[in-house]
Amino acid sequence: QVRLVESGGGLVQDGGSLRLSCAASTSIFSFNAMGWYRQAPGKQRELVATITSSGGTNYADSVKGRFTISRDNAKNTVYLQMNTLKPEDAAVYYCNAESRYRSGYAYWGQGTQVTVSS
Repeated sequence: QVRLVESGGGLVQDGGSLRLSCAASTSIFSFNAMGWYRQAPGKQRELVATITSSGGTNYADSVKGRFTISRDNAKNTVYLQMNTLKPEDAAVYYCNAESRYRSGYAYWGQGTQVTVSS
């Protein structure tokens, strides 16, 4: 069973930084891509950033220049470095992984809370 476990969330001040981690129970090469989504209360879940198995990245316009997605293949872990956090970034952040072997199938982590205070 594939498991994704997020960590690193917490409370930060407006303008602060956090680094989220997503540890996979299997090689990240089992996935075509991994990414981060977020969902704030009363809002739709939205894509934040993705990274493909070849290293290509994609970001939501709202986080470009502030967030960076990266990976450590040896640790089966994907990171989301979040800088200059804003109150509107507050949400539960979810790790996502698209299966390389099951087209259209994705795995999800349990989420980690990010709160930004002013």
